[in-house]
Amino acid sequence: MTHTPPAPGVEVVHRRYVAHSHAHYAGNLVDGAYGLALFGDVATELCIRTDGDEGLFASYDEVQFHAPVRAGDVVEVRGVLESVGRRSRRIALTLAVVARGDATAEQPGRAHLVDPPLVATTAVGTVVVPAR
Repeated sequence: MTHTPPAPGVEVVHRRYVAHSHAHYAGNLVDGAYGLALFGDVATELCIRTDGDEGLFASYDEVQFHAPVRAGDVVEVRGVLESVGRRSRRIALTLAVVARGDATAEQPGRAHLVDPPLVATTAVGTVVVPAR
């Protein structure tokens, strides 16, 4: 049976609430590694959808941190398949803040939507999948 490689343009989107347990720095800031872990989750689902395998991350290129991610945020993580090699898959990755907590003493659960979403992190990742 011949395997047809996936076509560029396949997209996977995850959304996640950033728990306060992930804050590491003053101002409830979350470290950049948090976003990279989410990129790994999106890439895993993309590989499952396109190749029937979880794949393995080989590298990140062009990682840029544009804005902070804070505890209490809701983030949207998006991966778009850019190019396909024999075993490699190049994925454009974006993490954007779509909602942000802005608690006060009077309203500890106060939050607002971020419109347009605030792009916090971008990267290009390369994953590899088993040869068919």
